Amino acid sequence: MERYKGLLLGLTTGFATAAGAQAADLPVAKAAPVEYVRVCSTIGTGFFYIPGTETCLRVGGRVRAEYLYSSTFGRAQDATGFYTRGRIQLDARTMTAYGLLRSVVRFEITRRSGSALNGFGGNAAVSNGIPLAGTIITSPQVAEAFIQFGGLTAGRVISFFSNSDLPTEHFGTLRFDDAPDVDLLAYTFSFGNGFSATLSIEDGLERRLAGFIPGGFAANTLLYAGQRAPDLVGNIKYTGTWGTAQISGAVHQIRSLVLTNAVGGPIIYGPLVEGTIPDTEYGFAAAGYLSFNLPQLAPGDALWLAATYTNGALAYMNGGNSATAVDPNNQIGAAGAVGMVDAYINPITGDIKRGHGWSIAGGFRHYWTPQIRQSIFGSYMRVEYGAGASTIVPAGFTTGLVDFNELRLGSNVIWSPVSGLDLGLEVIYAKLDPRGRVFVPSVIPGVPGTIEGSSHSWEGRLRVQRDF
Repeated sequence: MERYKGLLLGLTTGFATAAGAQAADLPVAKAAPVEYVRVCSTIGTGFFYIPGTETCLRVGGRVRAEYLYSSTFGRAQDATGFYTRGRIQLDARTMTAYGLLRSVVRFEITRRSGSALNGFGGNAAVSNGIPLAGTIITSPQVAEAFIQFGGLTAGRVISFFSNSDLPTEHFGTLRFDDAPDVDLLAYTFSFGNGFSATLSIEDGLERRLAGFIPGGFAANTLLYAGQRAPDLVGNIKYTGTWGTAQISGAVHQIRSLVLTNAVGGPIIYGPLVEGTIPDTEYGFAAAGYLSFNLPQLAPGDALWLAATYTNGALAYMNGGNSATAVDPNNQIGAAGAVGMVDAYINPITGDIKRGHGWSIAGGFRHYWTPQIRQSIFGSYMRVEYGAGASTIVPAGFTTGLVDFNELRLGSNVIWSPVSGLDLGLEVIYAKLDPRGRVFVPSVIPGVPGTIEGSSHSWEGRLRVQRDF
């Protein structure tokens, strides 16, 4: 019996030793290495490396809520308005042997209602270009989407006619090219020491102002034909520690769909034929921008100015805000008694006549404390169309394209209790002077129009905004 026990113990020990040897020869599964997100401090704050790449990415956005109250001129307009915007932005940057490669996508969804001064878009429920009561708009859009590679910029971004480095902080509308986003293809030449120059081709469809109610004996409505040439934009810019300076220029194509060369004569659509009028003119715009940093008053203080002249390209002093109204009776940018258009057709000569105008805008920003700042700002605009664009009827009022002036003054106070959060209150006063009494068609079907002179309006706005 003892001999059998010894044999059994020997066999068990042998099997255990053999099994352990075979287990040691089997491959051992190892956990995959963990790649932690790395901060990309060489690019800027908030950037991190996309795992597995050398591309730095920043994820950001904005939430803005505004509450408006403005003047009204009848039961068809809302006095109160609500405005909410959500923004998501991705900024990807990669250092290459050719320089920085950057791609940006900014997506926004805006929902707004009420307030005729809120600058509604073309899908609003309107009559004669004026938002009617109860209008609500939801507008998702790609606000910006562009690629920068060296000096090349391609996509949708702020127009190079503007100077986006101006220290502006107004909420409402002022009359200058206030950094609108457009589709473009541009190249920037950097000369060093803060100097640069840019040449850009930009979508002229976003710079068109047309349509009015005829009334002058020498002014018929110009209908835009298809675009054959984009707008050509250029600038020369300097940015330094003291501020920024820029001069800009633009050329804009005005191509008429309808060709006519005499009162009551034939209207010709399509190709130009010998003996008819020229079908195309070119408008232009020029602007100068200047700002000064004033740290001797308080850190962050700044003063800015913008002066613009346009001839046949009036949207360049209106920032693309073609539907913005000064009040529901005398409007700017929509078909009405006081219109803002690029050009019209003289039915006597058949010539395309260009409207022209100029504007000056400016503002001052002061920090009362590191958390509380205030801006004071304003703009003045003058628009003229020439003899025959309007006429005075025997009743004593004017019809047609009316020359006019517009003044805007405003101020706001912004409190930033924590970084990225702004709580602001703003008031803007506007006065429109058509330099005489004008006939204004009614916004309500079946109701006769009215005769108006200069008009005044104001708008109050509360803003709550978080940037991240």
